[in-house]
Amino acid sequence: MRFMPLLAHPLLLRGSYRRCILGIAVLGFAMPLSMAAADSPNERLTPADVLSIMERVADWQLAHPSVHSSTDWTQSAGDAGMMALAGISGNPKYRDALLAIGEANGWKPGPRMYHADDLAIGQAYAGVYFLYRDPKMIAPLRARLDAILSAPSAVQSLDFHQPYDQVSQLWSWCDSLFMAPPVWMQLFAATGDERYLDFAVKNWWRTTDYLYDPVEHLYFRDSTYFDRREANGKKVFWSRGNGWVMAGIVRMLQLLPANHPSRARFQRLFQEMAEKILTAQQPDGLWHSSLLDPQSYPLKETSGSGFYTYALAWGVNQGLLDGARFTRAVRRAWTALTDCVDAEGKLTHVQPIGADPKAFADDSTEVYGVGAFLLAGSELYRMAVFENAKPLAIRVTNPIHLYRHCETVELSLSRLARLGLRATNLAAMDGLGSRFLDAQIYASESGQAPDTFLFQADLAPEESRTFYVLDASALAAVPPPILKTYARQIDERYRDMAWESDQIAHRMYHRDLIQAEGTVSSGVDVWVKSTRDLVINNWYKNGDYHNDHGEGLDDYRVGRSRGCGGLGIWDRQRYYVSSNYDSARVIATGPIRSEFELTYDAWEAGKYKVSETKRLAIDAGSNMTRAESVFAADGYPRFDIGVGIAQRPGDGVIARNQEEGWMSYWQPADRDRGNIACAIVMPGKIETFATESATLPKPTQADLTTPTSEGLPPVANLLAISGAQQGKPFLYYFGAGWSRNSDFPEETDWENYVRHFVARLRAPLKVTLENE
Repeated sequence: MRFMPLLAHPLLLRGSYRRCILGIAVLGFAMPLSMAAADSPNERLTPADVLSIMERVADWQLAHPSVHSSTDWTQSAGDAGMMALAGISGNPKYRDALLAIGEANGWKPGPRMYHADDLAIGQAYAGVYFLYRDPKMIAPLRARLDAILSAPSAVQSLDFHQPYDQVSQLWSWCDSLFMAPPVWMQLFAATGDERYLDFAVKNWWRTTDYLYDPVEHLYFRDSTYFDRREANGKKVFWSRGNGWVMAGIVRMLQLLPANHPSRARFQRLFQEMAEKILTAQQPDGLWHSSLLDPQSYPLKETSGSGFYTYALAWGVNQGLLDGARFTRAVRRAWTALTDCVDAEGKLTHVQPIGADPKAFADDSTEVYGVGAFLLAGSELYRMAVFENAKPLAIRVTNPIHLYRHCETVELSLSRLARLGLRATNLAAMDGLGSRFLDAQIYASESGQAPDTFLFQADLAPEESRTFYVLDASALAAVPPPILKTYARQIDERYRDMAWESDQIAHRMYHRDLIQAEGTVSSGVDVWVKSTRDLVINNWYKNGDYHNDHGEGLDDYRVGRSRGCGGLGIWDRQRYYVSSNYDSARVIATGPIRSEFELTYDAWEAGKYKVSETKRLAIDAGSNMTRAESVFAADGYPRFDIGVGIAQRPGDGVIARNQEEGWMSYWQPADRDRGNIACAIVMPGKIETFATESATLPKPTQADLTTPTSEGLPPVANLLAISGAQQGKPFLYYFGAGWSRNSDFPEETDWENYVRHFVARLRAPLKVTLENE
C-alpha cells in the first residue's frame, strides 16, 4: 500500500507529471443498464454484464488520463488492468491504447535501474508483446534485466531504515512484489531464459521470509512496521499493500511452469493469505484500509478491495480455493465495487497516494484503482463464462526439454463434436487467466464445411497446461484476432503466389511470368522481414520492395535455381525440374495459418513425364513452411526427390545432419544487406546430399518464352535427397531468416533455430481432451 501515516519516506513522495497518450481516440458510450441486480450474490452473472461495466470504467479512464508519468508505478498498475480488459474485450481500442503508450515510451521502463516501481510498466509491455511477438517491445526491458544480472545491487539488507537510494534497490517493501517479479517472469516466458525465472523466485522468497508474518498470514508493508500497533493493539497490516502481494502471487502462478519445484510453496502462501483475507471482508463487501483494525478506518476503499477480488476470484477459478465459501465473498465484493462506479464510469472511493486513509473524499479516484477493478473484472468475467458457456478442457503437454513458443494446437471439429462441443463459432481461453487466444476455424478443403480448429500455446520444458475451448456465441464478444499469416495470388503482377507469416515471406512464379519476363522457375523466392507486420500487399502496391525502407526487402534472386526449398527429380546423374506453376487455389488465410495449393503441368524427367500438386502452409510465429507434394508419373512408381537451396558465390556456411534430416545454409553477406539463411527439414532421415548446377527447364511451345530465359549462367543447388512414391504425399519443410532481423544476428542463431524446429517436429505436443 502506498501509505505511511507516521513516516514520510521519500519512496512515497511522488512527483506529478502530465501523462500524454498519443494517437488514441476515446469514444463515448451510453451508460448500460444497472448492474445491481446482476451483481447480487444470489443472481447469475453474464459475461456481457461484467464486460459492459469494465469497458465503461476503462473508457472513463482513457478520457481522463492520469497526471503521473506514463512509466510511473500508478500508471503501470492501471495498464496491467487495461491489458486484462484487452484480453477479453471485442473492442480493439484497449490494446491499441496500450500499443500507443508503449510506442510513445519507446518501450522503456522507468529511469531507476534497480527500483521495482520503474519495472512495473513492463507488465503492460510484455502483455502487448505476447499479442504481437515483436522483440522491440521487450528489448529495453531485457536490457535492463540483463544489466541487473550482470551488476547486482551492492545493497544486502532489506531493512527499510536505510537511506532511500539503498532501500529502493531491493524488494524491501511488500508492494514491490507486484511491481517487479511478474516482469521477470514475463521475460522468462517470452525468452525461455531461466536466469529471469531464478531471479524472480529467489528474491520473492527473500522478501517473503523478511516481511511475511507466519502467524497472521499477512505481509508488513516494510520493516518500519514490525513494532507498530493499531489503536486496538493489533499489528499494522495495510489492505492495499497485501492486495499488491496477493495480485503478485496470482501473476507469479500464472507464469511459473506447472512443474517448477516452488509452485506448491506459492500455492500454500496464496491459500494461507486468502483464508486470512476472507475473515477481513467487511459487511459492505469491501476491505477497509487496515485489515486488523477496520473500525479505525471506516471508509470504503476500492483499490485494495479490487486486488483482493481479483486474487480470490482467480483462486476460485483455478480450484485453489473452496468455491462454496469464496465465491459468495467474491460476488459480494464485485457488487460493492460496481456500486462505487458512478454514472459516467468513474471508479470512486480509491485511497489516494500518501493520504490519511481515515479521511479521503468519496469521489477520490486513481489509475491504479482502475487497474485493480479491471483485473477483478477479468476474473469475474471468466467466472461468468464458465457458468454460461461450459468450456471443454484441453490438456497440452510438451514432452521435451525445450521451451516452445507459438506452438499450434490443431483439433478436428469432429473430435470436439464427439465430446458435445458442436459449435463452429469457437474461442480458446488461456487456462491460467482470462485471456482469449488468437484462434482460427477453417476448412481443409475448399468448398467444404469447416473442419479444423487452431490456437497457439507457449509451454515451458516438459510442462503440461490446460486450455479451454468454448462456444463463442455464449459470449458478449471476443477480441478480434491479430492477423499473422497471409496468402494470395497476386493478379496485379503475373499471378505470383505470395505468402507470409509474421516472421518471413515467400513467393513462387506463375506461367504468366515466362511470357512477361522470360523467367522459367519453380524455385522458392524469399522476402526477408525486420517487422512483425504483414507486408505482401503494401510491398506489391508500392512496387519498391528491392530496397529496404525499414521493414525488409526482396534481395534473394531466385532466378533459375531451386531458391529456398524448390524441388526436382534426381536420377543420380541429372536433375529434372518443372516449369512455373500452372494454377493456384487458396485454402485458408488467417491469424494462425495460411494454406494453399499449386499445380504443375507435366515435365520431362528422363524417359518419364511427371506432374505435381503441391500444398503449402505457414503458421504464425514460424519461419518454416510445410510443403506436401503428390506426384503422378506413369510407369515411374518410385523416384528420388532433391529438395534444393541455391548456393551463392562466396564464403557461406553449410550445416547439415543426415540422421536428423536437415540442411542449413547461411549465405555470404550481400553488400550492406546482411545474410539470408535458408533451411530444409525432412520428417525422417535424409538419404543423401548432393550438389548440382541448376538446369533451366526447357520451355514448351505453350510457354511462349522470350530469349532472355536462355543462356543464363548456372547456379549451384545444394540438394537433400529422399525417396518419393507416385500418388503418395512427399512431406518436407523449408524456411528462411535474415541477419538484419533481431532473431538471427549470427549463423549459430539460425542453426539453433533449425535444430530446435527439428526437435519439436520429432516430439509433437500431446493433446488430450476432457472426458475423451
